[in-house]
Amino acid sequence: MSVQVEALEKNMAKLTVEVPADRLEKALDTAYNKQKKSISIPGFRKGKVPRAMVEKMYGVEIFYEDAANILLQETYPEAYDESGLDIVSQPSIDVVQLEKGKPFIYTAEVAVKPEVTLGKYKGITVTKIDTTVTDEEVDAEIETQRNNNARTVSVERPIENGDTAVIDFEGFVDGVAFEGGKGENYDLEIGSHSFIDTFEDQLVGKSAGDDVDVNVTFPEQYQAEDLAGKPALFKVKIHEVKAKELPELDDEFAQDVSECDTLADYKEEVKKKLADRKEADARRTKEDEAVDKIIDDAKMDIPEAMIDNQVNSMINDFANNMMQQGLSLEQYMQFTGMTMDKFKEQVRPDAVKRIQTSLVLEQIAKDENIEVSDEDVDAEIEKMAASYGMEADKLKEYIQDAEKETMKNDIAIQKAITLVMDNAKERAKRTTKKADEDKEPAKKTTTKKTTEKKTTAKKTTKKTADEADAE
Repeated sequence: MSVQVEALEKNMAKLTVEVPADRLEKALDTAYNKQKKSISIPGFRKGKVPRAMVEKMYGVEIFYEDAANILLQETYPEAYDESGLDIVSQPSIDVVQLEKGKPFIYTAEVAVKPEVTLGKYKGITVTKIDTTVTDEEVDAEIETQRNNNARTVSVERPIENGDTAVIDFEGFVDGVAFEGGKGENYDLEIGSHSFIDTFEDQLVGKSAGDDVDVNVTFPEQYQAEDLAGKPALFKVKIHEVKAKELPELDDEFAQDVSECDTLADYKEEVKKKLADRKEADARRTKEDEAVDKIIDDAKMDIPEAMIDNQVNSMINDFANNMMQQGLSLEQYMQFTGMTMDKFKEQVRPDAVKRIQTSLVLEQIAKDENIEVSDEDVDAEIEKMAASYGMEADKLKEYIQDAEKETMKNDIAIQKAITLVMDNAKERAKRTTKKADEDKEPAKKTTTKKTTEKKTTAKKTTKKTADEADAE
């Protein structure tokens, strides 16, 4: 097999892969063996029709598509390795030659990781963040915990905002039920806005046992074109109304949700946890600010295919999260009025940011000769094992070499972030009052005072911007 690499514009490349004719012949035979049990020709038992007879009856091309797929799956990974390129997208395949007795030739257009030219990444100035924890924040966190530990109880009263209604529903457009618009014993949190338009609002004030006609209008940009912009009627049956019952705020509550014996101790524990969380959030915020400045000062040309690949990866991750909550991506988009094109457009800026962040930090790690040792990987596995409740040695058995390389890259990126932040400078955020004072024009003075100020100004050395930031 031979692989030729052609560089294209905007960090794209084309691989031309030529597979020997004997491998094509082997793939054709494999395709025949997969299909022969389903081929029926008079005079032959099923599965016993010779390949030559099948090709004579139906044409030699009958097994081409399957053979091509077999060869692409086998040879593209080989071509990937042989090309020596750092490929960052799925290939766009074009079959050039597929003919019995001749080499199989195809091209694969791919995106290549772009080169990054860094600007300043040491001595970056970031905004200092106040991490003081107030009593009000402690009370709010405890109230959140009360809500999290609330019991859900059936109530015999009309639905209020924040309640959960257990409902059956079926949607109709022009009197006809539409696909995907039906559900049974669905727990709908009123006020969550998980259903379109004013669906939830129209259940407020209704009670268990009620049959409710809910009228809504699908968004103009709805994913299902046959429903877009149309009014719909949902027939809703309310089975049950459930509300939260909060626990009493006392020592017993503290013992239930923590290792503390008293409410006072629990409040101190919450305050410490909030302080730790604020510190961690502040650190991430400052890291994001520093990385944003590094990105702004760097040069890179990201290929569109790389962005598309990241967008699709993020949407797949989101779909998997939805599935864990019992909702398919299609159902989510239907209930929210989202379309796939709109979803991709919404995700794209974050996808670009993720790529830029990864590229600049990888380049810093490279320029700074940051190395990741086996001990670093082992330490990361120890952390992962602890979070999974597993033994580290057992977890290592499941981690493949490719996954270890990914871990090494992630660790190198984290080390690069640490390097940046170790060399960063903090600057207090200017208050609105101070900023306004800076914008105020100078007041008029007498000629004598003005002359004195000018003389003084000549004698004073002007501070640099970096000195001002340092102050």
